[in-house]
Amino acid sequence: MSAALNYAEALFSLSEEMGNSDKVLSDLNVTAEILRTYPEYVKLMDTPAISVPEKISLADTAFSSVEETVANVVKILAEKHSVYLFPEIAREYSSLYNDARGICNAEIISAVELTDSQIQKLKEKLENMTGKAIVIKNTVDKTVLGGIKLRYLGRELDGTLKARLSSIEKSLKNTII
Repeated sequence: MSAALNYAEALFSLSEEMGNSDKVLSDLNVTAEILRTYPEYVKLMDTPAISVPEKISLADTAFSSVEETVANVVKILAEKHSVYLFPEIAREYSSLYNDARGICNAEIISAVELTDSQIQKLKEKLENMTGKAIVIKNTVDKTVLGGIKLRYLGRELDGTLKARLSSIEKSLKNTII
C-alpha cells in the first residue's frame, strides 16, 4: 500500500467521522491544483534547509482558508519532506470518496466538444451499464479525427476513426491472397 493511500484513507475516515467529506474533497482538489501550479513551493516545502517551524508557518499562511485537516496534511507532509505526495493523496481521497458514494468518473475524448445532449445520452447509458452515478469529463483532442474514446472504471473503449482504420489495416495485412 502506498504512503499516499495511507494518508488518504486516514483523512477520509476522519472526514467521514466529522461529516465534512465534501468540504475536504473540495479543499484537497483546490490545494492539489495550487501545488501543481507552483512546483517551486513544493520544492521549498520539501527541502531540509528550512526548519519545520518555518514550513508550518508558511503552510499556515498559504492554506489558511482551507479546511483545517487539509492544511494539517500539508504541514505533516512538510515535516516529512513529502509535500510532493499531496496531489496523489488528493487523487486517492477522491477515489475513496467516489467509491463510498457509488460515483464513477468517465472521460470522453473527442475531436470536438460534445453537446450536452450527447453527453447526457452517454451518461445515462454508462449509468445503466455500471449501476453507478457517472461524472463525465469531455476532453477535446484534435488528433481524434472522428468518433470517441471512452475511459471509465479502468477500461478504455476506442471508437475513434484512427482505431477503426488501424483495425482494417491489420485485417488487410493478415489477408492471404
